[in-house]
Amino acid sequence: MEQKIRRDLNMGDNLKRLRNQHKISQEKLCAELQRRGCDIGRTTYAKYEAGELNIRASVLVELKKIYGCQYDEFFEGLERAEE
Repeated sequence: MEQKIRRDLNMGDNLKRLRNQHKISQEKLCAELQRRGCDIGRTTYAKYEAGELNIRASVLVELKKIYGCQYDEFFEGLERAEE
């Protein structure tokens, strides 16, 4: 079950930036995540990007594989935002 964020750091902008850099729609990304075993719909993913839901670690693992990026890219700028 997904859990709502309570005033936590929001990595949604980074999720959206990475998705846009790879020129993939939320719908196509979710279809790829589903093929990889992540049961996630577009509405849920949109809430991740909007900062309305915490993203599951299993989804981050698969996104890292899809994007070929480092985990740091998901957390970029969050330390500065916290200060």
